[in-house]
Amino acid sequence: MASLGLGGLSAAARRKSVPSRNAAVERRNLITVCRFSVKTLIDRSCFETIDDTSPEFNNFAAILEQILSHRLKGQITWFGYESPRSFWDYIRVACRKVSHNCICSIENMENVGSSRAKGRAWIRVALMEKHLSEYISTALRDFKTTRRFYEDGAIVLGEEANMLAGMLLGLNAIDFSFCLKGEGLDGNFPAVIDYTPYLKFTQSSDSISSDEEELRTLGSSGSEGSTPENIGPPFLTDENSWYNKCKRVEQKYRLALEQKGYLEELVRLRENQLSESVSQNKLLLQRIEDMDLAHKMEKEQLEYIIVELQDQFGCH
Repeated sequence: MASLGLGGLSAAARRKSVPSRNAAVERRNLITVCRFSVKTLIDRSCFETIDDTSPEFNNFAAILEQILSHRLKGQITWFGYESPRSFWDYIRVACRKVSHNCICSIENMENVGSSRAKGRAWIRVALMEKHLSEYISTALRDFKTTRRFYEDGAIVLGEEANMLAGMLLGLNAIDFSFCLKGEGLDGNFPAVIDYTPYLKFTQSSDSISSDEEELRTLGSSGSEGSTPENIGPPFLTDENSWYNKCKRVEQKYRLALEQKGYLEELVRLRENQLSESVSQNKLLLQRIEDMDLAHKMEKEQLEYIIVELQDQFGCH
């Protein structure tokens, strides 16, 4: 009986761990594919302008929309029913504190009616303004609002949220060009992610070496009575090996270039933030000096008025 009880407990624990494991995998998948999408966008922008017709952008927009919609709470109606929400409902509240934000402009767009369409328009405007990372960072810092809109286990409430804001920073180096009247803003259809561009199998060097060794073993075992005319395959194998090595070096070089561009953009952003902080500090110091001077002048005036009043009372 005891063993049955323990078995039941372990089965219950397994059943409970399956949803949590699935939720963790879902979060990890979305963040990983978002990172791949950002790298693909940066790579594509080196050769052509990114606009609404770009498959790389459309996929990125779909990924970001699903991340911001992950475990988004519904809105409770007067009758107690829960109606679905769009991530725009969260963004327009959480991003109000961004300086010179585009929230009001998006709200007042005549050709964009639904909440989902407004969210898609916001993604495009934020990218053209090079402020998408700033919007996301500001929204995530408003933890109270984020908790109000999202359920436990949401990406924006987990550790993945900090990674999201960081990886979006590299998009500030791209000059986007969008039309805010196209089909991409149609809010009648949900966003669908195309995973096929990221499902590319790359054979590791160890795997290639083992394949080559296997080919050599097979060749030597069956070539005891062979003539020198049968020595072609090893040369082809070596050629393929060099080709694969060159491809790996090329991939590493392209990745290094992307990381270099991302770091340069990050340095530029930090320098701009530093210069803004220095200028704001100077303004605050100047304001303090002006207030100190005004305080001294008021003090002198009050002292002068007190002396005059004392003289007047002394005469009487």
